[in-house]
Amino acid sequence: MAPKVLVSDKLSETAVQIFRDRGIDVDFMPDLGKDKDGLLDIIGKYDGLAIRSATKATPKLLEAADNLKVIARAGIGVDNVDIPAASKKGVIVMNTPFGNSITTAEHAIALMFAVARQLPEANASTQAGKWEKSKFMGTEITNKTLGLIGAGNIGSIVANRALGLKMKVIAYDPFLSEERAAKIGVTKVELDELLAKADFITLHVPLTDKTRGILNAEAIAKTKKGVRIINCARGGLVDEAALAEALKSGHVAGAGFDVYEVEPAKDSPLFGIPNVVCTPHLGASTTEAQENVAVQVAEQMSDYLLTGAISNSLNVPSVTAEEAKVMGPWLKLAEHLGAFVGQLTEDPIKAINILYDGSVAQMNLEALDCGVIAGIMKATNPDVNMVSAPVIAKDRGIHISKTTQEKTGTFDGYIKLTVVTDTLERTIAGTVFSDGKPRFIQIKGINIDAEIGEHMLYTTNEDVPGIIGTLGRVLGENGVNIANFTLGRKAVGGDAIALLYIDNMLDDTIKAELAETGMFQSVKPLQFTV
Repeated sequence: MAPKVLVSDKLSETAVQIFRDRGIDVDFMPDLGKDKDGLLDIIGKYDGLAIRSATKATPKLLEAADNLKVIARAGIGVDNVDIPAASKKGVIVMNTPFGNSITTAEHAIALMFAVARQLPEANASTQAGKWEKSKFMGTEITNKTLGLIGAGNIGSIVANRALGLKMKVIAYDPFLSEERAAKIGVTKVELDELLAKADFITLHVPLTDKTRGILNAEAIAKTKKGVRIINCARGGLVDEAALAEALKSGHVAGAGFDVYEVEPAKDSPLFGIPNVVCTPHLGASTTEAQENVAVQVAEQMSDYLLTGAISNSLNVPSVTAEEAKVMGPWLKLAEHLGAFVGQLTEDPIKAINILYDGSVAQMNLEALDCGVIAGIMKATNPDVNMVSAPVIAKDRGIHISKTTQEKTGTFDGYIKLTVVTDTLERTIAGTVFSDGKPRFIQIKGINIDAEIGEHMLYTTNEDVPGIIGTLGRVLGENGVNIANFTLGRKAVGGDAIALLYIDNMLDDTIKAELAETGMFQSVKPLQFTV
């Protein structure tokens, strides 16, 4: 059955057609996002939800979304999506951070010009029949210093345009390396130096606990007298009341704002102040940008629903289509290793360590981590997936660590999982053979070669004669066919294990019959999703 997607906000027809061309069953209801009850009534039917800003993905909506796998926002901001609730529900949340980057960067440059030359006020004055040339004395941008707060995708585009205007560009960004700064042609500085040197300041960072109020009263007081401040990023980055006072005092010469602490902005301390240019969050409002983000949403969602590729996710590691092809068997192995441990471990898990050896150590380890954790958590919660499992593990206080190493043995690569409880430490390792099939290769430090099937039986025992005969007899008498049989031992007469791939699940009666033979320390039926 084809995946089913709901488009509940206005989205380009081109995007809707992409869904159809890719074989996705899509319902285009662009006004449904404003109808909370209507959306709530039907959301349970869909695998994917494509939105803009009108639809609110609240915990209540997510609770009703029993089949939902992905929400994709056409745009950068996801303030209308409850990401923690989505993660707990196992729903991937995507955005489209690049589709409107150029448009937003251009808007910042446009506001900079408008503020430098007081264009809106000059326009209003001229159209009112006045001729006030002397009133609107502006400033050149050439040779001025532009201070970027944030030099990521949008910030680097602004830097490129500013350099073309013969400006000097300095940037404050804790994540900006010296190499990257040199590549984009900016000088990396600390925030206080930027405030002291910049003639223009433009912000390009997300709104987080660390960036909220990054330009507060104290920071504004450190700026160069006559500075002009531009914000096309997020409301809340600048203390609007403090900026208004600095504008009125003349310390700040002008400001251009496209975003506000409260939106829609019906009232702001910035309104009505001379040489403040305000626009109604138009950063992404161009025909090209709207088309770009809509197309990107359709392609990202289709890729995920059809191939498992994850792009621009905010709550799970991204996996490209190319990675998905190569990593598919390894992700399956990661889940199998976790499932094995999860089904055997009854005590609360305190720690999880994952070792990646050889070729697999070069893959997308964050995604593989999620696969392992999901496999473990599914033993007690079948609805867990790669998105929700890390959240649940964190809520339980489980410490998760990973180690990588170069190839150390026979296999080109393998994954080894160790879990720790208050009473034991359990290990299992596996690899993927050239046929693309995952195998278990070590349990409890005992080397094996076990194919993984839907139904399996794991036993532990002393290495004594009769184990094979007893397992074969009891299962045969109860009509259970053995597809594959793997044995292993640490030493002659020492600890030994058996792992059987069987055609159907054991019931409690057969398990009890095996236990009653007295030959086994433990008898554990296992199930795997293959």
